[in-house]
Amino acid sequence: MKPKPRVVGKLGVVLLVLGCGAAAQEPAANTAPPKPAVDTASQQPAANTTPAQTAASMEQPDQSRKTYVLGPDDVVTIHALNAPDMSDKPFRVDADGELKLPMVGRIPAGGLTPEQLEAEISKRLKVYLEEPEVIVSIAQFKSQPVSIVGAVAQPGVHQLEGQKTLVEVLAAAGGPRPDAGPTVKITRRLEYGRVPLPGATDDPTHQFSIAEINLKSVMEAKNPEYNILICPHDLISVPRAEVVYVIGEVGHAGALPLNEGASLSVLEAVSSSGGMLRTAAIGNARILRTVPGQEKRVEVAVDFKKIMAGQSKDMPLLAGDILVVPGSTGKHAVYRALEAAITIGTFAAVHY
Repeated sequence: MKPKPRVVGKLGVVLLVLGCGAAAQEPAANTAPPKPAVDTASQQPAANTTPAQTAASMEQPDQSRKTYVLGPDDVVTIHALNAPDMSDKPFRVDADGELKLPMVGRIPAGGLTPEQLEAEISKRLKVYLEEPEVIVSIAQFKSQPVSIVGAVAQPGVHQLEGQKTLVEVLAAAGGPRPDAGPTVKITRRLEYGRVPLPGATDDPTHQFSIAEINLKSVMEAKNPEYNILICPHDLISVPRAEVVYVIGEVGHAGALPLNEGASLSVLEAVSSSGGMLRTAAIGNARILRTVPGQEKRVEVAVDFKKIMAGQSKDMPLLAGDILVVPGSTGKHAVYRALEAAITIGTFAAVHY
């Protein structure tokens, strides 16, 4: 195996930073080449393949071995033929980006890909072996954390494990929940470059770049250019949607999320709440709305009878509004009398 040039750890970290920023400038559709058709014959081990090479190739995807940049806390497994002191044992990259290995000493692994690390180890093993055979695989991805918070199924810290786009990272977190709002926010350390999206701004401390994206357009691939590459230590926030409340004589009283925009009409809200009950006073509904600077909510009259007859416009509900659909005293009395009559009639039919 021909050794590749040695890459200094700190320089490699700089290259990782530049690589993330530069790659993010391109549309997501161009971030990875199309996968070639699978050749089943090539998956079989060659006749002259060593057990170490076969085991490593089975457990580590080629793409990660070529593109993943090692960093502190990553754990690698080294398969080295005729080097039992280091072979098939886990080794952790320390805080300085170095690996301490038997026979070859300390190696600046930070900033190297697994293939580059293989070349460096092979170069050093030539002191002891004529033709070293080395395969490096990643046992644990620990150096590229991304924080995903908010309305996703599995919020928390996730590892990139190589190049990942925004959609891929959200999918790894279980995807957005039903109560997710219409936007997703990305906060990035400026050392990795600014977020390559229109409207991205720096925070007041000039340490972070911040951008907001329409979540639905990205998840449905309507704007694939917004499906950018995610960098290590990015913070991805999916806020919960604003809500309106529907109470009173409806099928299912409760909160309704404003997923698609900033408002929801009163007819849409009632429909989403199971419709109005027969006892509803459809001409006396009202909206309770907050007004900035006032403690008491203002009331906005809603006449569903006129709206459904086309005599009045459907009214929008804003975030935080409460739609009250009151009951009709007269209707309640009539339905109670009907229920009593039905009960008495059923009793008489059964016993007489």
